[in-house]
Amino acid sequence: MTSGRGDRAAPPAPEGHWEVRFADAAAAKGWESLTRQARENTYRAWLTMRTAPRPTTETPRHHRLKGSLAHGSHRGQTCEQWQIEVTGSGRVWYLLDTARATCWITFAGTGHPRATDHS
Repeated sequence: MTSGRGDRAAPPAPEGHWEVRFADAAAAKGWESLTRQARENTYRAWLTMRTAPRPTTETPRHHRLKGSLAHGSHRGQTCEQWQIEVTGSGRVWYLLDTARATCWITFAGTGHPRATDHS
């Protein structure tokens, strides 16, 4: 996603942290909706992706997706796919690209993703 006039400037990841980027425009749009609904929780999700995207102990609010959703592909790289529950129904899904030390947000939204109903 290309930034433009009026867009927020995201700081570069310091040493030992992960970059957090949008996989597509739909994820970026969903992120904006999520930030309007739950600003603090969305910020905490961003910090988690930035500093500890693969927790040593999974929780119901932060865990790897299962079944056909456990992996995804971005730029030809197959990656683990994780979920952070931001609100009761709001979610962020991201691919953990270890080769690039980047979390690619594949879904962000205020409603529960329908894809989990079919996994």
